[in-house]
Amino acid sequence: MSEVNVLWQRATGIARQPAFMQGVRDMLGTMPGIAAWGLVTGVAMVKSGMSLPLAVFMTLTIYAGSAQLAVLPLMAVGAPLWVLWFTAFCVNLRFVILSTMWRGFFSHLRLRHRLAIGYFSGDVIFVAFTKRYPEAVKRPEQVPHFWGAALSNWLGWQIPSIAGIYLANVIPLSWGLGFAGVLALLGVLYSMLNDRATWVACAVASLAAVAAFALPLKLNILTAIAAAVSVGLLMEQAERRAVRLRPLPAVRPPDPAKGEHHPVLPLDEGSDTASARSHAAAANPAANAAASKERA
Repeated sequence: MSEVNVLWQRATGIARQPAFMQGVRDMLGTMPGIAAWGLVTGVAMVKSGMSLPLAVFMTLTIYAGSAQLAVLPLMAVGAPLWVLWFTAFCVNLRFVILSTMWRGFFSHLRLRHRLAIGYFSGDVIFVAFTKRYPEAVKRPEQVPHFWGAALSNWLGWQIPSIAGIYLANVIPLSWGLGFAGVLALLGVLYSMLNDRATWVACAVASLAAVAAFALPLKLNILTAIAAAVSVGLLMEQAERRAVRLRPLPAVRPPDPAKGEHHPVLPLDEGSDTASARSHAAAANPAANAAASKERA
């Protein structure tokens, strides 16, 4: 059997998994914003003077709306090639951080499979994926879920982007369709703010992005990402240290009226008796040994 047939069977097998359709459904809410963003990016490429074949080649190979929009003004004024590359590199540095997180889920896959994941991955896909799988524990359904979300996002971007390329003379940039993409990302961001650490990281990223807005080559985006990641890591480390320093509950004497014969931990509301007994035994090995001896 040829390698192409093996890959085709593998792809169709992934597409038949229930998690694949779950990934598709997880992306439906962001599709209108992604489509509008792709459409306005396609229009912007042609309006900047790029030929139709080159614009199609750019959207299919780069597949990064923020980087494309960042370099288009530089291309229009004839900026040096190294400036274009460096600008795109700075804007897309966030994907390096995302890739380190993807590794926890997909490091066991073959290199070519990981390279394909690297091309198709994106911000919105990462958010949808980590909401369903918050812990970096490998599960069989994660690969189908990723590809369901990734292919939906890719088609939701590429089809409107190519349409915008060929309809650039009909759709004016003054429509402001790109703002719909920003609104979609804001909706995704709000769904991630589920604890104090994420709220603080979001606030720090916003302040850093505004404070560093004057930096060239969109470096304020990189500054905001670095600040948010640093604060998030520091808060996570502080919470872990606080948990370690938290005092353990004291063991109380037995209450003969309740039929207790050995020291036990205080019961929390809703705690079952079996759980309390296990905690008490763990906290007092001597009492546990005495109980075992009494039963014997």
